[in-house]
This record gives sequence, structure tokens and C-alpha cells, in this order.
Amino acid sequence: MSANVMFVFGLGFSAQALSMRLLAEGWTVRGTTRSSDKALRLTDMGIEAHLFDAGQPLADLSVLDGVTHLLASVPPGPDGDPVLIHHGNDLAARAGEIIWAGYLSTTGVYGDRGGDWVDESSILDPSTERGARRVAAEAAWCGLWGEHELPVHLFRLAGIYGPGRNALETVRQGKARRVVKPGQVFSRTHVRDIAAVLAASMAQPNPGAAYNVCDDDPAPPQDVIAHACDLLGVTPPPEIPFEDSELSEMARSFYAESKRVSNARIKGELGVELAYPDYRAGLAALLAES
Repeated sequence: MSANVMFVFGLGFSAQALSMRLLAEGWTVRGTTRSSDKALRLTDMGIEAHLFDAGQPLADLSVLDGVTHLLASVPPGPDGDPVLIHHGNDLAARAGEIIWAGYLSTTGVYGDRGGDWVDESSILDPSTERGARRVAAEAAWCGLWGEHELPVHLFRLAGIYGPGRNALETVRQGKARRVVKPGQVFSRTHVRDIAAVLAASMAQPNPGAAYNVCDDDPAPPQDVIAHACDLLGVTPPPEIPFEDSELSEMARSFYAESKRVSNARIKGELGVELAYPDYRAGLAALLAES
């Protein structure tokens, strides 16, 4: 058995993908969820799960004892990052024991670039409240590195898809829409490639570094839906102009930003070879698995 112990604040979609990879390699994985029912399901998967949310700190800090690696994927709220609010001092006190820490952020920190490219050196200029919260959370996590030498790494994730959460499922459920906004492109990433990037960083830590996590092919969202329909052999839904789409406020906020995100750093520095370099490869693999 490995002596490595991963603790995850927020065992969501991406964090579970990494957790299952680590469990298969003999790691011990602990982490948090907001739901007692989900805690039981995670326990059945081999993950030691504990309750935590913005209003409920960890009841027993001994679960942090012996932790060698840390991942945080809890989104910040209006008051800041709940992990740091409740347990920032506890993590700082264990900085000498933790050899790698990762914070899952989003490419929303770059804001709208009108379809232009961004990389990790680009100025952070969020155009939504969610993005602004992420910028503040990144700075707070980096403060633990600068002030206490907790070896923090930032991972800016593009739109995440994977098993059970992808355009194929959207089409199958009859929820697919092809909303067209001229010039609109999104970057995206398969959840297993996220796990691969995190594992590569853990193998060669570089505290203070930020990494964009995305595939090679920023694309208009309507193209992804059309391709999913082609794979499933169904007629794509009609294109709907953005101004006529009647999207929810949340959905409209995603269309407020258009940019192409460079993944050169995860390839050049970490040596990552994406399993799913574009949405076509990712959707084809998901269809084969279904």
C-alpha cells in the first residue's frame, strides 16, 4: 500500500475522477461532502467521507492527520472560500507535512476576451461575480504558499464533461438546444484528462504555479450538440439565435464570455498527453462506453 494520503475538500465530479485513479494505485483517500447519503456512497467506493460545507466545518480535525496531498474543489461563496474560512489555519499548521496541494479554479478568471487566446500569464479580468470570487479565492490559496509554504498549485478548469455529464446525455434526454451567438467559443475538458493533469503535477510539484486544463479545440457550443446528434444518428435541433434563446440568467452568463484557452503549459511543463484532445474524441469514447 502507498503511504500517500489524499484529502479532498469537495468530492465532486472532477475530484472523484482523481480519487478513483489514486485508489487504484493504492492511495488512501479521505474527503468531504455535504450529504450524509453521498458520504455513504463514497464510503462504498473506498473513500473515507466526512461532512463539510460553508456552515459546517469538519467535526474532527484528526482526519487531516497524516495527509500528504490536499485538493480543494469547493466553490467560494459571497464571504470567500469556506475551506479557508473554517480551516485555513489548520492547513497552515500542517504545511510542513503536505507535499502537494491543489486548488480547482476555473477559466472564468480570465473573463471575456472576444474569442482571443489566453494563457496562464494573461491578466485576470473576470466579467462575472463568480469569476471575481474565483480570483479572490486563488489569491487566498496562494497566500498560504507565500506566508506558510503550503505547496499550492492552481488549476483553471474549462467546461467539464465526462461519463453521465456530456452532450450525448443532453441529446438523449431531449434537452439539447443549439443556441448560436456569432463568434462564441468555449474551451472544454474531459474529466479524466483533469485527473491526468493533477496526477502529473503531483509527480513534479511546482508550488505557486497555475495551469489551464482544457483540450486543444475551443469550439462553438452548437457544433458540439450537432456532433453528438450525428453520433447518435438523430436530427440536430434547429439553431436558435442567442437573442431569441430565452436562456436562464445562469446560462446567459456563460455566453457573456468567449475565449480560447491555451493548454501549452500542461503539455510543455507537465508532459501531459491528453487522452481526449477534442470533443470529438471525448464524445466518441463516451458513446463506446455507454
